[in-house]
Amino acid sequence: MRIGLLTEGGYPYASGESHVWCDRLVRGLTGHDFELYALTTDAHQEAGRWLELPDHVRLVRSAPLWGDFPAEHHRTAGDRRGRAPGRRERRRFATHFADLVTAFTTAPPGAAKTPAGDLPAGPDGALENSVTRKADRFAAGLYGLAELARERGGLPALLHSEAAVRILEGACHSPRALPAAHGAQLNDLLAVAAQLELALRPLSLDWYGDRYTPGLGGVDLCHATSGGAAALPGLLAKRFFGTPLLVTECGVRLREHYLARAAAPLSAPVRALLAAFQGALAAETYAQAALITPGNTHARRWQERCGADRARLRTVYPGMDAAPFATVADAPADDSKTLVWVGTVEPAKDLVALLHAFAEIRRHEPEATLRIIGGPGPDPQAPGYLAHCRALAAQFFPDEAADAHTIGENPVSFEEIGSPDVPALEDAYASGAVVVLSSVTEGFPRSLVEAMFCGRATVSTDAGAVCEVIGGTGLVVPPRNPRALAAACCALLGDPDRRARLGAAARARALELFTVEQNIAAFRGIYLELISHAPAHRADSRARDAHGVPQPFAHPAESHVPGHWATTGAATRTTAPADRTPSWAVPEAEQPAAVPVTAGARGGPGERPVSGRRDGRRDRDETVMRQAWSA
Repeated sequence: MRIGLLTEGGYPYASGESHVWCDRLVRGLTGHDFELYALTTDAHQEAGRWLELPDHVRLVRSAPLWGDFPAEHHRTAGDRRGRAPGRRERRRFATHFADLVTAFTTAPPGAAKTPAGDLPAGPDGALENSVTRKADRFAAGLYGLAELARERGGLPALLHSEAAVRILEGACHSPRALPAAHGAQLNDLLAVAAQLELALRPLSLDWYGDRYTPGLGGVDLCHATSGGAAALPGLLAKRFFGTPLLVTECGVRLREHYLARAAAPLSAPVRALLAAFQGALAAETYAQAALITPGNTHARRWQERCGADRARLRTVYPGMDAAPFATVADAPADDSKTLVWVGTVEPAKDLVALLHAFAEIRRHEPEATLRIIGGPGPDPQAPGYLAHCRALAAQFFPDEAADAHTIGENPVSFEEIGSPDVPALEDAYASGAVVVLSSVTEGFPRSLVEAMFCGRATVSTDAGAVCEVIGGTGLVVPPRNPRALAAACCALLGDPDRRARLGAAARARALELFTVEQNIAAFRGIYLELISHAPAHRADSRARDAHGVPQPFAHPAESHVPGHWATTGAATRTTAPADRTPSWAVPEAEQPAAVPVTAGARGGPGERPVSGRRDGRRDRDETVMRQAWSA
């Protein structure tokens, strides 16, 4: 099976969770051929080196979602890049772009706002019909632009044209436009048009081809590892070739877009318009996907609110490598008072609340210590936040000495993986009696799963998929509540037996649900399930019946093997028809004609004709079979 793996800002270029997950998936599914189609998000990422890929990765294509559109990625040979678009092309573009823009800049009257921007919250029939019409219009505009780019090219230049800005301006100033769009100025419209060109850049790429040339036209399944721009090539492959689309989101791309735009220095109209476009694109992606696999129930709820059909949602937990943590011993049943926090230091982790909670813990457990292990995260505010936490810890807990002759030490330490005291990640978890998570926002809590692999009891805040991951094997408290966090930590620090029981249960749960093996096995079954329900390729007319209906499994498996294959009389004798008429009783005129077949897998000298003429031995064999059949 040929799998087209679609990524954005990740595999095979960047490192991180997405890169590791994709690499494990590709290396685990060795029975399939993979073709990678990667969208890069900045020049630094594309300039970086990537790991050596396995042999069954047959093709790697990449394109930038930054800068100018590169000339080498134009989709058609007939795209005359030096020629300005003609009048007919400009008219087609104006029609389709107006449909696209009008669909996401307007909202149905009385629609309640949801995470998708303007999806309906109630069962009102008129409202649902209006939303359906908006979705249909968005799809018509999107695929109309894709067909224009496929036939004529030049779409990036048209998206940067004055006509595109005027169409966007007219949609923003219409009576039914989003309230925030009414105040859009010229610089806001130019910014939105530039972002739309980047987001729609996959429409103009040369990745598609057909069944007989390299590209998405020849793959059996498209697997998008996120929503947004990464899913656009999969949408076009389904539109043009009928290729099924699988969408996997460990973290919902739309939610990530909202968080990123909220922190970016953008005006309110630009933020509202881009959010509305991303919401409409997410809804179209969920509507066209054959199956959607969220990484947890938290992501699944977001997808449902954004329009995903519950019947096509299937939770598949991201797999993690448990091998490095197998050597960590069970938590000792002693009076250890060490708390451990592991992760990347950034404001969302709320270490300030953890330090306030630890001040309360020290009043009840004077011997307790806190180890904060991890460096600054990618957030630009992370270095300043880490410095603030260090200063706060020094203020709360002055260096203390046991007596007048020893050097004082702070009960809170800030360390990083790779230091002499913490040479590896598993050593960080092994050093603590209780592992703490204090985040206010969280996706899939990988640090909790790692602590569970190590058999450690945990205290966590109820953020993201924490409750789903813990499942009763740890204590969960509300976020931004240092008093509740301190009470839960004190309860475990004072009860070693309870810590041991929770740690053993956590390790068993993690090994059952969150390993690489279960993740690969799940996707192996999903690939086979989706391809078994997909019709034969629409490029082949024999894949349809007399009424034009696609026929699943229209060709036998042998038709995909090089060489010429035929069904001979000897082969048809293995099964009798339903009316118990033996196959050898079929008149010779109705039997398959003699065709050459290949004895070897690759043809060549092994070809030999198979004669339909019967010899004496065959007649004797058929006489015996006739007697056995009559009996």
